[in-house]
Amino acid sequence: MPSETLAPDLTGPRRAQRRHAARTLRLGCVQLTDAAPLLVAEELGLFDAVGLRVSLSVESAWAALRDKLAFGALDAAQLLGPMPIALSAGLDGVKAQVTVSAGLGANGNTLTISRALAAEIGRFPRPLPAAAFAAVARRRADAGRPVTLGVVFPYSSHNYLTRWWLASAGLDPDRDLRLVVVPPALCAQRLADGAIDGFCAGEPWGSHAAERGAGTIALSSGDIWPNHPEKVLAFAAGYALRDPESATACTAATIAATRWLDEPENKAEAVHILQRRIFPDLSAGAIGAAFDGTAEGFMQAAPLRFRTATLPRREQAGWWLRQMRRWGHIPPGIAEATALTPWRQDIWRAAAARLREVEPPAPNPPPADLPLAPMPETRR
Repeated sequence: MPSETLAPDLTGPRRAQRRHAARTLRLGCVQLTDAAPLLVAEELGLFDAVGLRVSLSVESAWAALRDKLAFGALDAAQLLGPMPIALSAGLDGVKAQVTVSAGLGANGNTLTISRALAAEIGRFPRPLPAAAFAAVARRRADAGRPVTLGVVFPYSSHNYLTRWWLASAGLDPDRDLRLVVVPPALCAQRLADGAIDGFCAGEPWGSHAAERGAGTIALSSGDIWPNHPEKVLAFAAGYALRDPESATACTAATIAATRWLDEPENKAEAVHILQRRIFPDLSAGAIGAAFDGTAEGFMQAAPLRFRTATLPRREQAGWWLRQMRRWGHIPPGIAEATALTPWRQDIWRAAAARLREVEPPAPNPPPADLPLAPMPETRR
């Protein structure tokens, strides 16, 4: 089916004004299902419709994408939700004041554990109760073979939601098990090789691991925080000031793509686009699970969604900041106003006005902040 017949209508009196693009907007993303809004916007001609020439590059690891955005090799990128905070604070020696104009999705991550670890836990309901996991984790730690879980980046929703889930059962993620960084596309193979006992990553990597028999999906990130914000569209430092029209137009095309993605009749075409563009070695079934709202055949209570997550909300990002403080990942002197400066609703609203897009409904509140774990010297 020609892509022109699939594209959302960006015509009309409030459409972004067509203009000759002075230069190409360099846009980056990672091999994940929730990169779909950017891929669809390019594939269906939505960037062209708002007068943008876009060059889309796909990376396999978050560190590479972060560095390219921070050091000027990219103009905009899909970023992990906590990453703009980390960049504002200059964590790991990389400092940049990016601009977040939109969210790219809600939910969409899975915690996948090895078959061996699942057997140790025994028969469990889905989502896996944290207490059931904690019992095995403690036994493994006492035996000198701690559970090793992979997360995709230190400053990621995956890390902080996994930490919250572990801490809710009384585990100290920094003492009772090992958390290691594994790029999303390598998670399934590392699990199959036995290098890790489980991982939290965006789809389709959990479904891919389950399909190849390397693991089983224990829960989804939406089971921890229903409809939590996930990736964001971020512009390089100063870009939105230098070229506000391009930033607004890019945001409008992205919002239009999320509309298209959330229409059930477009699922098959969306899967085809992702398979052809970034997942040529994965099955349509593994890619399509997130669109079906399933995890290893089980219906998810809070599946991947796109359109309702586009408004960038500082109050949601504030939960990431609190978790970064809780785990000592950010200097205590970083003010909240500074850390959350990147989130810009004004760009989203300007873009949404061109599409007659209404403000999404209020999101679910985040999980309650847990008390700090006892310090190591006081723990028994």
